[in-house]
Amino acid sequence: MRANILVLALALAASGCGGPAVDLTQTLKVVDVSTGWRDEGVIEGDKNKLVPTAQFKLQNNSDQTLKVLQVNAVFRRLNEAQELGAQFKPVTSADGLAPGQTSPPIVVKSNFGYKGTEPRAVILQNSHFVDAKVEIFAKYGSQQWKRIAEYPIERKLTER
Repeated sequence: MRANILVLALALAASGCGGPAVDLTQTLKVVDVSTGWRDEGVIEGDKNKLVPTAQFKLQNNSDQTLKVLQVNAVFRRLNEAQELGAQFKPVTSADGLAPGQTSPPIVVKSNFGYKGTEPRAVILQNSHFVDAKVEIFAKYGSQQWKRIAEYPIERKLTER
């Protein structure tokens, strides 16, 4: 009896792993991308804070519904390996992302960026300012994270 329960439990666990393997690098397309520097307001009494941000949608070009889809956006300064920040987001609802369907907009931002007493637009023009990029990773079910895109962060202010 215990063996039957164990087999049933393992079968149920395996069935919830997200379905057949999907090569996200080939079947998931990043569309409607917009990047910039988000105004995080005033911190430490008198410093303006700007953080890199990106907004995009994901288009499912596979032949199956992606039930458990997640993204992780990693922000880095250009030509640096160290993370400036990262943000994880679930993409799919209970219905998943059907073949040919595009997700609602996904907005991600770093917790870290630049701060200064200068006006926000002047911070972007500062000679010490280093441009950044965002790397977008996706994960479907129990598969490993796959890097699906990379975009430079535009030197422009975005709305909150």
